Amino acid sequence: MFKLGLFDFVKKLTSKEGQKFKYAPMLNGYMPIFSQFGQDIYASDVVQQAVNCIVREMKKLDPQHVIKKGSNVTPIEDEIQAVLDNPNDLMTTSDLIEKMVWNLMFNYNSFVLPEWDKHSGKLVALYPLQPTQVDFLQDASGTMFIKMTFANDYKSTVRYSDVIHIRYNYANNEFMGGNASGQPDHQALLETLKLNDTLMQGVAKALKSSFAINGVIKYNTMLDQDKTLKAVEELTQALKNNESGLMPLDLKGEFIPFQRQIAMVDEATLRFIDEKILRHFGVSIPILTGDYTKEQYEAFYQKTLEPLIKSIGQAFTKAMFTRRESIGFGHRIMFYPKDLIFLNTTQKLEMIRMLGDSGALFENEKRVLLGLKPIAELDGVRKQSLNYVDVEIANEYQTKGQTTDNVEPEEPVKEEGVEDEEAQ
Repeated sequence: MFKLGLFDFVKKLTSKEGQKFKYAPMLNGYMPIFSQFGQDIYASDVVQQAVNCIVREMKKLDPQHVIKKGSNVTPIEDEIQAVLDNPNDLMTTSDLIEKMVWNLMFNYNSFVLPEWDKHSGKLVALYPLQPTQVDFLQDASGTMFIKMTFANDYKSTVRYSDVIHIRYNYANNEFMGGNASGQPDHQALLETLKLNDTLMQGVAKALKSSFAINGVIKYNTMLDQDKTLKAVEELTQALKNNESGLMPLDLKGEFIPFQRQIAMVDEATLRFIDEKILRHFGVSIPILTGDYTKEQYEAFYQKTLEPLIKSIGQAFTKAMFTRRESIGFGHRIMFYPKDLIFLNTTQKLEMIRMLGDSGALFENEKRVLLGLKPIAELDGVRKQSLNYVDVEIANEYQTKGQTTDNVEPEEPVKEEGVEDEEAQ
């Protein structure tokens, strides 16, 4: 049995229901109450496949607590990193990211709640939340709160600054991603999905009609009801027993075929509709099928994945660190993509050579990049080429042991009357 479920954790939060709140003001005049639905489009298999492509790539990310000063980034191994590596009792890191991204693509908003130890103030866990409704509130001091209502009608109110809130298509609403009502804006996509559904129904009906009645047998004589039924039974039995595709008829019977023109939707039209749906999510056909080139994947990463990665990292940083910690000391939560995602084996070898010569890679890191397991003998070993020198001492290093202008020193002039000691 699990020690705690998601709802059990939420119930542990200090609820603010006893306080007096008012709804947070919005410049557009709307009430800041948002229902989280927006799943109608996900009945489409093309939409599910497109979103799944994004989610599967995002769950490969490795979150890291770092301190960033200028261009220098230092990884920090502390309790925050420990939680990033093991978010809670129910989930792995990839589970947490997968849940966050699915929520984000479903609702254009995703919420994650950090749990902090009340005594030490250290981070304990991270929980992705799925509220069915969120209300933005303010207390008398102007502090923003968020009231979350869940599927089991449980409600909890916490400070908005304590919640990791990731938004997608953040444009028309002050608090939420999506349209002016804080909902996913799927109107344009729904029109394309309706067209796709109409085409699919047309294909299904065309296939069904091909199994319908293809002709009639006309008997050129007067038959009573019993004889007609008997003739039909004999014809049916003959059709069942027929293996050649040919069937004889006597002079009394005449087969009249139906001339049916079955118009199937051409492949180009179906591909156009699929690509139109996929473009809405920034996913191409090669990415969907997995038959992509390095350039196609790099375009997918830069266009679709990288903006999401940046949004998630900044949302985590904003909620988990104070302004002083993030701006003054450079604390960040960074989500790094998997190792060398764009490089083939030849390019990896070249990268290892370049970074290895400068001492930027440990020997075991080189093995891991090539798919080899690390070995104990190389633990902590790092090597670099001696063909490089610090730019600050390059001139000194180059001229060491040489005189100015490469002129040999002159022999000392001897004074008159002084005998050479060696001669004596």
